[in-house]
Amino acid sequence: MHIHILGICGTFMGGIAAIAKQAGHTVTGCDANVYPPMSTQLEQLGITLTQGWDVAQLQPQADIYVIGNVVSRGNPLMEAILDRGLPYLSGPQWLAEAVLRDKWVLAIAGTHGKTTTTSMLTWILEDAGLKPGFLIGGVPENFGVSARLTDSPFFVIEADEYDTAFFDKRSKFVHYRPRTAILNNLEFDHADIFADLAAIQTQFHHLVRTVPGQGLLVVNGLDANLDVTLQRGCWTPVERFGVAGGWECVEGDAGHTVRFAGRDIATLQWRILGHHNRMNALAAIAAARHAGVAPETAVDALARFRNVKRRLEDRGTVRGVTVIDDFAHHPTAISETMAALRERVGQGRILAVLEPRSNTMKQGVWKADLARSLDDAQAVFCYTKGLGWDAAGALAPLGARLMATDDLAALVAAITREAREGDTVLVMSNGSFDGVHSKLLDALAR
Repeated sequence: MHIHILGICGTFMGGIAAIAKQAGHTVTGCDANVYPPMSTQLEQLGITLTQGWDVAQLQPQADIYVIGNVVSRGNPLMEAILDRGLPYLSGPQWLAEAVLRDKWVLAIAGTHGKTTTTSMLTWILEDAGLKPGFLIGGVPENFGVSARLTDSPFFVIEADEYDTAFFDKRSKFVHYRPRTAILNNLEFDHADIFADLAAIQTQFHHLVRTVPGQGLLVVNGLDANLDVTLQRGCWTPVERFGVAGGWECVEGDAGHTVRFAGRDIATLQWRILGHHNRMNALAAIAAARHAGVAPETAVDALARFRNVKRRLEDRGTVRGVTVIDDFAHHPTAISETMAALRERVGQGRILAVLEPRSNTMKQGVWKADLARSLDDAQAVFCYTKGLGWDAAGALAPLGARLMATDDLAALVAAITREAREGDTVLVMSNGSFDGVHSKLLDALAR
C-alpha cells in the first residue's frame, strides 16, 4: 500500500512513517518545513519527502492519505484531497487500525513526563526480553530512534492529549484502546485548543472509559485533578504511585528504595536526577508489572536506563562552563528541572535560559507562575521574540538577576559575560531555540 503523510516531519507523524515503512508499505510525505534531524531520519528509511503542499503530489495517487494535526482547512493539498474524494484518515486512527488492534497497548498520558516515562517503560520491557514496539515523542538514548514496529504482542505509546486532526478534535489517546494506562499528572495546558482544565479532564476521562475491566490504571496518587477525573467513573483496577500503600520511592542511607503495598522491593541505582523522575520510574515499574515483568527486574533495568535526548542533556563544557539542554516549557516542569539540576550541582551557580515558546506560554497563561519556577537560578535570561505579553514585567520579582530581550545575539553575549568557571547554563525550550546551545558554546570558546 502507498501511504502519503501530510505533516510528516513532526515527531509523532515521523514515527508513524517509520512504523508504516517497517510494516512493508510504500511511504512518502510532505511538510511545510523539511529539515534535519527528522528529514534525515526519514530519508535514511527510504522515504521520499516533499517540501510544501503542492497539489502535484497527488500524482501518482496514494492509496491512503494520513493527515497530521498541523494540517488545516485551506491547505491546498488537503483541499484537493477533499475535492477529489480521496481516502484520508488521521495518524492516530491509522495507527489504531493498522498496528494497535492486535497489541497489548501500554499508554502513558499526562501533562508532564510522558516522553521520559514512556522511554523508561519501553526500556524495562526491552531489558526483560519482551522486545516491545513503541512510538515516543522524543528519542530515548537506549534505542536511538523514536519509533519501531516488532512482532511482540506489546506496544508502548506516548499518549498525547493534543487534538487528533482538523476533522477529529478528540485527543489522540482516545484512539489507542490501552490495556495498561499510566496517568502521570494533569494540569491546564494547550490553551490553544482547551478552554479550561475541565475540558482536559473530560478528554482524560474519555481515555479512562476505553481501558478494559481486566486492564490497569496506574495513577499519580498526589494529583487532585486526576482524582476528580476518576470520580466521574472508573471501571478498571487502579494502582497509585507516590503515596503510602501504593508504589513509593523511599529515601534511605543506601539510596531510594522502591516499595509497593508496604513491601520493600529493591534500591533504585541510577544516575537520573530529580523527584519527578523517581515518580516516573514508579509509574513505569507498576505498568511493567502488569505486563508480567517482576518489579525487582524492572528496578534492575532502570540502572541501565540512559534517559531521553533533551532531558537535562549535556551539550558541552567550555572553560569550566557546562551547557545543558532541556525540554521544559511549563512552570511545573521548569521547577522540577531546576530542582533536579540542583541535585547535581549542589551549591554551584545555575544560569537559566528560557524561551517561552509553546502556544500556552505565548498566550501568557502561565506568566504569573514563571518567576517562582525560576527563583533558584542565580541569573535568568528570557528570550522574548514572538511573545504577546510583557515577560520583563512578569519576571520582575527576579530583580537584577533577570535579562529579557528579543535579540538572540544580545542574549548570547549577556550569558557569555555572566558565565564563569563552575557555572551551569540550563537552556529550556520545546523548540530548537535557533541553535542557541551551539552559539553559547562557540561564544564561550572565543
